[in-house]
Amino acid sequence: MKISKTDTPDLWKQVCFDDDIKAFELLFHALNTRLIKFCVFYIRQKEAAEEIVSDVFIKCWESRKNLTEIANPETYLFVAVKNQSFNYLKKFSNIHLVQIEASDEIEFVNTFDPEKELERKELHFLLDKAIGSLPQQACIIFKLIKEDGMKYKEVAEILNISPRTVQTQLFRSMKKLSIILSGHQLASKSSERASSGHHIIGLPLL
Repeated sequence: MKISKTDTPDLWKQVCFDDDIKAFELLFHALNTRLIKFCVFYIRQKEAAEEIVSDVFIKCWESRKNLTEIANPETYLFVAVKNQSFNYLKKFSNIHLVQIEASDEIEFVNTFDPEKELERKELHFLLDKAIGSLPQQACIIFKLIKEDGMKYKEVAEILNISPRTVQTQLFRSMKKLSIILSGHQLASKSSERASSGHHIIGLPLL
């Protein structure tokens, strides 16, 4: 069963005040996949991410009577998973997050062409690859806002940075992606012109 953001606080109250296991299961199924994907951004291991997210949910259930004041349970869970991811990294690796520098605001140029199925697939592949090449924090911000539909303020709370930093990093990422996709579009047009030219040269003379 799919739940909306407005349902989450009510379900959280049912868990904390009424010990409602069904409400807890609804929360788990609604947020589990997103939290695992978020965790993988940090630790790069799906199995470990699944364990971390499960541990967070278990701890929330065990400590539910102490969590009644949580106003935004979704943000709380994302922060909890982030903190557990950091603990995991400290224990098993020397990976550190580096914040990328801010940049001026720009607009994202959409080069998506709905009329060409092959080009659509190529662009999707290219976009996924480009997003994966972003600095870790920038990639997380892009995914949370563009794919999960979170607001700047929510992402800022999760990552413990300012909303302005979230905004500038997002725009910087969009600029990089725009350049990559624009370059792909230009290359495709050049290829089409070259193909067209070869076809003309191959025509028999009358």
